[in-house]
Amino acid sequence: MSATTSVSQGGGAKTSRRWYYVIPVAVVMYMLAYLDRTNTAMILPYITSESGGKIVLTEADKGLVSGIFFVGYMFLQIPGAILAERWSAKKTVGILMVLWGLAAMACSIVQSNGQFYVARFILGVFEGGVWPAVLVLLASWFPLKERARANSLWMCCLPLSSVFISPITGVLLNHFSWRMVLFLEGIPPLIWAIVWMLVVADRPRNAKWVSAEERHYVETSLAADEAAKPQIEGKGGYLSAVRNGRVWFLILIYFCWMAGFYGYTLWLPTVVKGITGGSASSVGWLTAIPYVFAMAAMLANSTWSDKTANRRNAVAFPLLLGAAAMLAGQLVHAPILNLVLLVVMAMGIYAPYGPFWAIPAGMLRIEVLAGGLGLINALGNLGGFLGPYAVGWLSDKTGNPSVGYFALAGVLTLGAVLTWLFVKPTENRAQLSVKA
Repeated sequence: MSATTSVSQGGGAKTSRRWYYVIPVAVVMYMLAYLDRTNTAMILPYITSESGGKIVLTEADKGLVSGIFFVGYMFLQIPGAILAERWSAKKTVGILMVLWGLAAMACSIVQSNGQFYVARFILGVFEGGVWPAVLVLLASWFPLKERARANSLWMCCLPLSSVFISPITGVLLNHFSWRMVLFLEGIPPLIWAIVWMLVVADRPRNAKWVSAEERHYVETSLAADEAAKPQIEGKGGYLSAVRNGRVWFLILIYFCWMAGFYGYTLWLPTVVKGITGGSASSVGWLTAIPYVFAMAAMLANSTWSDKTANRRNAVAFPLLLGAAAMLAGQLVHAPILNLVLLVVMAMGIYAPYGPFWAIPAGMLRIEVLAGGLGLINALGNLGGFLGPYAVGWLSDKTGNPSVGYFALAGVLTLGAVLTWLFVKPTENRAQLSVKA
């Protein structure tokens, strides 16, 4: 079912413009963020050493360059979410776009391993506030019955960006130095920030392009969603999210998932290069293939999740699929079969995105939601540091890259088990609850 069709069923054909204004601009925005976050995955295999030995990276160092981003990433998660809720999601994201673009360009002028780590850390800080701010924005535009699809359509920016990032970065690497590639790929966010500020609005009442019918549909639907959620004690906000045991279970699940997710995505080009031995451009094109299937899996899974309101299965089953494919990939040695398993891994680790982020939106009231989203993303994304670094460190220590991927498969399986234990659908199809 398309976004337009589902909206028409929910509130009439004249209530669909937000799907064409908010979602596409947000998709391009985060594609650019993901570009600057993960382009090192394509570049690292080609950074061996420089004249004078300024930058020499072991496998563990490469894992640290990729993973330290996520240490910085946690710092603005909660402030970004709270700023988005209490001030402006639009302005918060617009400012951060400019800052992360400049930080991405700064990665091109580093002169030592230490400077590379610092530059990536700062990039993580500025990108950190964007994800929860956009989730707050979407919560103001899409009712719960549309939320998994809205989340998933936006989060298609992740596989979609990888479809373009890998080939584009590969082609650029064939013509420019890795430093110039990092510099060039830091420019687009500075340009897109202008488009973002011109098109996006914080709420339907702030957007000139929204019809009165669409505004009424969104506002009444969101009000009904809030009325159906359980009341909370106290004033709400960040401290209420910290005290909420359900939030901490989601953090554990997200941590396990992100360890496997980024352990896969940030090492994928290196794995593909090892399998094929191809040039930068051929590695880029081959690396893009899994993400095409990942995007299809995201959309299909989120549509099923919204129809059934079964977030648990929509998160747990794909994680198990990704873990099984990751494990199998270390046990077979046929290049074609390995590439097929990489596709299955991508489908498994991308498919849960829309349903997972519909869980906190369904169980937390609006006054707690921003703090909860920020806390989940901040602490959960520390798994994004653990995964890439663990793969590199274990590879160096054991001399066997497969050991790291066995560990990641175990962590993904743990995330699936935690989902099955602590997340369950309720009788109300618009909501989910988590056992405390």
